[in-house]
Amino acid sequence: MAKNKEREAATVVVRRDASPIRTGGTLATSTQLAQQHQRFLSAATAENTRRAYRSAIRHFLAWGGVLPCDAAMVVRYLLSFAEQLNPRTLGLRLTALSQWHRFQGFADPAAAPSVRKTLRGIARVHGRPRQQAKALSLEDLQRIVARLAEIGTLAALRDSALLQTGYFGAFRRRELVGLTVANLSWEREGLRITLPRSKTDPTGQGFSKAIPYGKSVCCPATVLQRWLTAAAIERGPLFRRINRWGGVGAAALTAGRVNSILAARAAEAGLPDAAKLSSHSLRRGLATSAYRAGAEFRAIKRQGGWRHDATVQGYIEEAGMFEENAAGALLKEQPR
Repeated sequence: MAKNKEREAATVVVRRDASPIRTGGTLATSTQLAQQHQRFLSAATAENTRRAYRSAIRHFLAWGGVLPCDAAMVVRYLLSFAEQLNPRTLGLRLTALSQWHRFQGFADPAAAPSVRKTLRGIARVHGRPRQQAKALSLEDLQRIVARLAEIGTLAALRDSALLQTGYFGAFRRRELVGLTVANLSWEREGLRITLPRSKTDPTGQGFSKAIPYGKSVCCPATVLQRWLTAAAIERGPLFRRINRWGGVGAAALTAGRVNSILAARAAEAGLPDAAKLSSHSLRRGLATSAYRAGAEFRAIKRQGGWRHDATVQGYIEEAGMFEENAAGALLKEQPR
C-alpha cells in the first residue's frame, strides 16, 4: 500500500483546468506545470541561440512576413535579401523560421526543396569568406601586458588580469566575465579554475582548467591575485566595472566589454591590427601560440574546452602556415 502511494505521489497528470496536481509529493496547478515546462524548453537551447532566433523572427516579420507561412513566402524573403545579407545569415534566419514552425506544430516551410535549393544558389553567387577574429600572438599579448604595467592604474590592473586569464585559460567571453571567486582554487603549481557549466557543457557537469604560474612578463595567476587584493574582492564576480572615480562596483563586466577592452588596450600598446581583434582572438591565440611552442593537440583541445577536433585542427593549420609549408621547402636557399 505504501509503495502504491509513493508511485501515485510521483506521477504527473496533465489536466486542462487549473486544479491542483500532485507531483513528487507536492501540489501544483496545470498552469504552474506549463510554466515549468516552458522553462525547461527554453533551457534546452542556449540563450545566445534563442536571442539570434528571436532577432531573425523579428526581421522576417518586419519585412512583411506572416507566421505561419508557406515555402513560397520564404523564397520571396530569401530573394529580397539575397544581395544584401551574407548567405550564412540567411541560413540562420531559415533555421529560426524552421524552429518556430516545428515548435508551434506547423509544417516546416524551410524544409521544402525549393527553399533549400534557392539558398544554395544564393550561396554560390553571393557567398563570401567567413570573417574570423585575428589570433592574438603571445608576443603581442606580452606587449599589451607590459604597457598596462606602465600605466599602473586600477583599471589597467583589472584589464591585465582579464586578458591574461582569458588568454591562458582560453575562455569564451561569457565564461570569462561569469567567473567568481568561488570558481578559483590556488595551488602550489598555479591556479585551478572550475567552471560549473559552459557552451560545451550545457548540462552543468563542470570541468576545470589549470593555469600554471608564469616565469615571464605574463603570469595570470599572480596578476589575478594582485587585482583581487587591490579591488578588495573576496566574493562574487572577478572582473567588475570601475567608475570614473576609481570605485569598483559589485556587478560583473558584460561580455561585450571584453571586446572593447582588448581593442583599446591593443591600440594603446601600438598593435597595428588592434581593430581586427575580438574576445575570440584570445582563444585562437592560445591555440596557435601553444602549438608553435610545442604543445600537444590533446592539451590544446582540453585547455580550450573545444568539442570538435576539426576546430582545433584548423587553428593548428593556421599556426603552421609558414613553418609547415610546401612552397617554403622549395624556396629555401639551396646549396651551391
